[in-house]
Amino acid sequence: MPNFSAKSHACYKNSCIFAPVDNNIYLITYIHMNWTIIIVETVALIIAFTAMILIPLVKNPVWWIHDYPQDIQEEYFKTHERVPSAFFSKTVLIKKGFALLLALAVMLALMKLAGAYDFWSAFALSYGLWTVIDWYDCFILDWVLFANMKSVRLPGTEHMDAAYHQKRYHFVQSLWGMLIGLIPCLIGAALYAELFC
Repeated sequence: MPNFSAKSHACYKNSCIFAPVDNNIYLITYIHMNWTIIIVETVALIIAFTAMILIPLVKNPVWWIHDYPQDIQEEYFKTHERVPSAFFSKTVLIKKGFALLLALAVMLALMKLAGAYDFWSAFALSYGLWTVIDWYDCFILDWVLFANMKSVRLPGTEHMDAAYHQKRYHFVQSLWGMLIGLIPCLIGAALYAELFC
């Protein structure tokens, strides 16, 4: 008689389970992630991300100055004290580093809730969610809201309509975001596979 436990474990790693039906017959059941949960997770992430970006942006636009196009930053610094805004400045690295750690923790939880069953399913889920947020940030928040909301314009740059409506800058930043997103998603998938699979 086949060793069910060993066969079950090996097949689970490839997204299926052998269930004994008779002495010599086994039923194969394929494991799938829960798409309803994935859709709910996506909507929840969009709402949370929007709040995380817009609330501090409306209250104090300078908080996100490192994400503004360079020409807008320079116009602002003509009449205001210069603050760290370069990508590799300590302040920006701390903000980005915290965001990556938060993303890693959130992704681990979302992988578990959606029923990821191995490294690749966990990575596909997390990077898929990351990409949705990345594109939402570019095409909705940056191209539409950022360009048209006067309340998020830095003091002294309110007249720079063309600069606020430029699309190429945000699209390039979005591509960088997709590249950077590989880091927490790969690490998260590896941790998930080690802890839960």
